[in-house]
Amino acid sequence: MIFYHKFEVRWSDLDANKHLANSSYVQYCAQARMAFMTKEKMGVTQLSRWGIGPVILHERYSFFKEIYADQIVIVSVEIDGCAEDSSIYRFVHKFYTPDGMHCATAEATGVWIDMMLRKMTTPPDDVVEAMNKYKSPETIVLSKEDFKKFPFHPHNIDPAEINI
Repeated sequence: MIFYHKFEVRWSDLDANKHLANSSYVQYCAQARMAFMTKEKMGVTQLSRWGIGPVILHERYSFFKEIYADQIVIVSVEIDGCAEDSSIYRFVHKFYTPDGMHCATAEATGVWIDMMLRKMTTPPDDVVEAMNKYKSPETIVLSKEDFKKFPFHPHNIDPAEINI
């Protein structure tokens, strides 16, 4: 199954080039995910009751066609990858115009965290069940090993090196 969420592009969503700003793509994806989660009875109130939250660890985008003010844009939510226990997930979002023109694709990989411990956790069965409905035969199994494939990794520096 694929979930779709519709947006009307507002003036405040644009950048200096008068097309949808990069930051708006991030916000549209996040809002589409929250609309999906609310539909599947895992909205903010329920997540609070469970004491868990979704955290995006890596996000990337490809842009194909500009999106302008006052256009309608439809953003899909698909589950492209998931750990067997659903503790790790990867959403793919596709941006379409109402006539089906594919304008952009985003991929967001994340985990569920325990809000008190601030550590990765396995979500409740209700979340696993909801996410399973949106998997396809192509959905891959993810593990912590997949984090090593991210293009960036932390490299701390000596604060004395910062000259501001």
